[in-house]
Amino acid sequence: MGLFSSIFSKKDNKPVPKDRTPLSIKVGDILTYDLRDFEVVGKITYRDGGYEWFAYQLLEGNDTLWLSAEMDDELELGIYKKIQLPVSAPYPKQLEYENKTFHLDEQGTARIIGEGRNANLQGLESHYAEYADEGEERFISLESWGTEVEASIGYSIAAYEIKIIAGSF
Repeated sequence: MGLFSSIFSKKDNKPVPKDRTPLSIKVGDILTYDLRDFEVVGKITYRDGGYEWFAYQLLEGNDTLWLSAEMDDELELGIYKKIQLPVSAPYPKQLEYENKTFHLDEQGTARIIGEGRNANLQGLESHYAEYADEGEERFISLESWGTEVEASIGYSIAAYEIKIIAGSF
């Protein structure tokens, strides 16, 4: 090595952010969906027995969406938005929303790990239910948080529809 190359070649040992997948998104990452950039401000990990899935709270301005991600036989992704739907436990076999009927697909109880804005959910259990419309194009998700039941409506998306930019290492 010459004199100049040893002076001007610095070893840059800064860690490089790892590529993210829908199953490894972290709070602080940026997620691009539908030509909009959302910050990942919260993450919920659900565990029901040996099965695990994730919900990421996405924020852009005053708009909040949820990205669900799970690996069943293949990667399944969905975009959800909170709705007002008067439901209480026990969950019914079907729901009516916007003149559509949604049928109960699955339900259970999951232990929760919360991060970011969802850190206050750490250690809780949630009774959940998933409903699908006739064509399985739209879904309603119900989750109990204490005595309150939250409802969200969503639809499936493909992995190529999102881009993840790591906000940390």
